[in-house]
Amino acid sequence: MKIKFLGGAGTVTGSKTLVESNGIRILIDCGQFQGIKPLRELNWEPLPVLPNTIDFVLLTHGHLDHCGWLPRLVNQGFEGKIYCTSPTKDITKLILLDSAKIQEEEAERANKEKFSKHEIAEPLYDLIQTEKVFPLFRVVKPNEEVMLDAEITAVFKNAGHIIGACSIELNVENKTLVFSGDIGRDDDVLMYAPVKPKKADYVFLESTYGNRIHPDEDVKLLLETYINNAFQINGTVIIPSFAVERVQSIMYLLWQLKKEDKLPDIPFIIDTPMGISVLEVFTENKNWHKLSESDCIEMCQMFTMNTDYQETINTIFDKGSKVVIAASGMLTGGRVLSYLERYIGLPETTVIIVGYQAEGTRGRKLLEGATDVKIYGKYYPVLAKILEIEGLSAHGDQNDLLNWLSELESKPQKVFLVHGENQPADELRVKVQERYGFACTVPMMGQEIEL
Repeated sequence: MKIKFLGGAGTVTGSKTLVESNGIRILIDCGQFQGIKPLRELNWEPLPVLPNTIDFVLLTHGHLDHCGWLPRLVNQGFEGKIYCTSPTKDITKLILLDSAKIQEEEAERANKEKFSKHEIAEPLYDLIQTEKVFPLFRVVKPNEEVMLDAEITAVFKNAGHIIGACSIELNVENKTLVFSGDIGRDDDVLMYAPVKPKKADYVFLESTYGNRIHPDEDVKLLLETYINNAFQINGTVIIPSFAVERVQSIMYLLWQLKKEDKLPDIPFIIDTPMGISVLEVFTENKNWHKLSESDCIEMCQMFTMNTDYQETINTIFDKGSKVVIAASGMLTGGRVLSYLERYIGLPETTVIIVGYQAEGTRGRKLLEGATDVKIYGKYYPVLAKILEIEGLSAHGDQNDLLNWLSELESKPQKVFLVHGENQPADELRVKVQERYGFACTVPMMGQEIEL
């Protein structure tokens, strides 16, 4: 059996792990690279194996860095089945359609305003190519065995993180391979705690926050303080958010604060059509999260939902104090950039970063103290307050990741640390070896191993 790390190794994006056994090829996740240019350019490169030779894709969840390369895979010849949970199917559709739309719009804008280095800017994939992915989906239920082949089975188990997210237990050649996907937190606001694996010969564990412990901070108090401070100077609060789970978590916390009469009477705006659509997925999948239907309805009534872009324009030019939650979470695209163009240069603006920011993204640059930011080919001075609330991350921290391994009944032959930058992954490697004595390694991008 061969394992090849095609993405999500040495980086937090582009997750793709290829499993090859007796002529069967299985791709665990099919993510898009984000962040620094050398990584983004990998999205344009062909896979080292022909897509038409891959039999199955197993999706852990619907975030772009785990599903965002599927249209390219299908466009280049993949005709197999894509297995995932029902919420992941719905989320992936929303994510891919939104991604294709943004890429088409940005290519069109680059050509119109001539800020691309290419003679003709093209999208990575378009809406027509994206639609070809959807007929290949096959929905699986958590904890139920799926027969991929006569001797290969898979079981999906809840991983927390976002709605529908699962770890995958792959049984092949009498070995059990466990792929964590992204692990959520035991005390998440909306998601249930991740299910810990009981047995594994080999573990492929994410390491996004492998070197960090989430601070024990009062997230609600921070939101209350930041918003009220902005209100005092008639400022606007912009919260760049991942449309899936993060938007809903922030909505929930703000709704709780509003019920406690701790927030000013100003507009609270959701400006991410995909985030609004995700609310429907929450309503249709009540067993995947902690929110009741009545809570969901009451929560939504607090917010103005912008769907049409003209509503975005009206909100941008509204001079009053307001709180805007908009995608994308790492400021790599989406409507949040339209807000930044107008507001990032105003000292009364507050930008609250609430999720992981990959290397090279605008969000990471702002956190690192950038004095200007490039948006659609133009530079804007950063005069706004840039604040961070780490406690809102949907990723487990070092303790969560270590605890996820705690119920293994016997020692795995090896633990591979993936989906993390090199330093966090290596620090987690040391901790895994110290706590459990497991053989642990950090694979490199493109590396192939035999099990």
